[in-house]
Amino acid sequence: MSEYHEPPEALSESVRDQHRALTSLKEEIEAVDWYNQRVAACGDNALAAILAHNRDEEIEHAVMTLEWLRRTMPVWDTMLRKFMFTEASIVSAEGDEGEDSGPAPAGGLGIGSRRHEVAR
Repeated sequence: MSEYHEPPEALSESVRDQHRALTSLKEEIEAVDWYNQRVAACGDNALAAILAHNRDEEIEHAVMTLEWLRRTMPVWDTMLRKFMFTEASIVSAEGDEGEDSGPAPAGGLGIGSRRHEVAR
């Protein structure tokens, strides 16, 4: 079963590679969660240390994939530079672009502007 939402033949090789990376990122983050839960629940300190090591390896894999996405999809670079490695409020950083970060106005969906359209 394909995880594509569009026919694969309609997608460029670049988009298919990005899909591979995004799928891998989801899997790595899921593995981090699983290992993290196992560490928290484990009663054996030696096993907990091994599981924590495994969790941290999955974090490394996720970060490597995130870096690849940053290098190949410019909006990732823009957003990571805006939100990462700063002490500023995460939520208020979004508001710096003038987008409404509060509740949706009456009759609106509250999904923000279309300023970050998909690049083709």
